[in-house]
Amino acid sequence: MKIARELYDQLIAHARAEAPNECCGMIASADGSAVRIFPAENTAASPLRYEIDGRQQLEILDAIEDGGHELGAIYHSHTRTAPEPSQTDINLAFYPDSLYVIVGIANADADVRAWRIVDGVVSEAHLVVQ
Repeated sequence: MKIARELYDQLIAHARAEAPNECCGMIASADGSAVRIFPAENTAASPLRYEIDGRQQLEILDAIEDGGHELGAIYHSHTRTAPEPSQTDINLAFYPDSLYVIVGIANADADVRAWRIVDGVVSEAHLVVQ
């Protein structure tokens, strides 16, 4: 997925604003490029996991579709660990056609990585910042 520097910076800012809890949200895309970030509320309010309210999730998905885009990625942050999918992340990966972007803010420099998770199989995806 290609992502503009401005949108990439929005992901990092959201992660830092929600720390020490994880942040979460969705990324709309078109033709393999991120076009809009949809921050969501982490209703779990936890530094260890995230949860998007079903109603808010539906509103975001409707807005993405109404905009003529597709769900490119679901994102969240890891505030204390590397930006690699945890077993919980893998178990809750219900959208095999979208990427899972994890914003790692455990260190001073944020580390943002993308993953494809299909039927429990994890592979790293390319995230190209433009």
